Amino acid sequence: MLLTDLKAADQLLSELLESSSVLLTGPENPDGDSIGACLALQRVLARHGVRAVVAGTPSYRYSTLPGADAMVADEAVTATWDAVVVLDGDRHRLPEPVSRAFSAARLRGLVDHHASSTPEGYDIAWIDSTSCSTCSMLAEAFDRWGERLDPQLAEVLYAGIVFDTGGFRYSNTSPETHQMVARLLATGFDHAAVSASILAERRAAGLRLAGEVFRDMTLHAEGRLAIGAVTLAQRERLGVAQGDLEGIVDALVHIVGVEVAALLIEREAGVVKYSLRSRGRVDLLPLAGALSPTGGGHAKAAGAKRNCSVEDGLKAALAVLEPAALAL
Repeated sequence: MLLTDLKAADQLLSELLESSSVLLTGPENPDGDSIGACLALQRVLARHGVRAVVAGTPSYRYSTLPGADAMVADEAVTATWDAVVVLDGDRHRLPEPVSRAFSAARLRGLVDHHASSTPEGYDIAWIDSTSCSTCSMLAEAFDRWGERLDPQLAEVLYAGIVFDTGGFRYSNTSPETHQMVARLLATGFDHAAVSASILAERRAAGLRLAGEVFRDMTLHAEGRLAIGAVTLAQRERLGVAQGDLEGIVDALVHIVGVEVAALLIEREAGVVKYSLRSRGRVDLLPLAGALSPTGGGHAKAAGAKRNCSVEDGLKAALAVLEPAALAL
């Protein structure tokens, strides 16, 4: 069932308050919006006496967020859950242990702002593609529910908003976004430290990796398309950790003259993940879908995963992305 307004939030809360066990989760290798949304909903449910568990392993960028230290690794999710809610993602991108828990749950929910998400496979699907982030959706719902903003709740909500707006640089930032964030900042948490950790800080290994990607990236379509790649061997040699890859593709798309960028990441032997970015003149949603049936995201930021080698993944990226960039 798809409800696009806050009535969906009300129904989801009502169901969760009656659930005996709740698992909150997001896609594999969750980002700031997914983690922030899970931790925020967990805190609100706890106020009502419902203990919820957040699945996933936060990278160093999110490890200091309130509640992140109690997150449960995906591979440790083995129990049967009464309710499983996916936040900022979709069921197709869940890691295998979590996917099994989702399939077996009595209540399967979705809270998401990606335009590619659909209600199929959920009991309650709250999708709002006009929202800048899943955390901003929850912030609006918490207002509706009369939930008090404290520094900890404000911090995890801010983490998702600042991540998905690129530090308020992206076009999804609206006057309402700033008004909402002003209320979060008024609670007094250290927003500068959160922004620095999520958007700016990088481990030495990650900086070296970024340097190699920038050195070896290639330009196509008369300079409108930039493509970079990260191999498994490269990651192992440099000691790359989760979180080191964030921000690299955003740098590629902001090369002067580039309209579309792709970063190919060899997740494991024979599996390539695509991170796609667009300045706005190219809609990435159909292109992500062309790279993989489960590809999706936003018009300007999308992703896909393909079972192939890095070499074949590069060929596929060129075949799909170059015509779109040349057509500009």
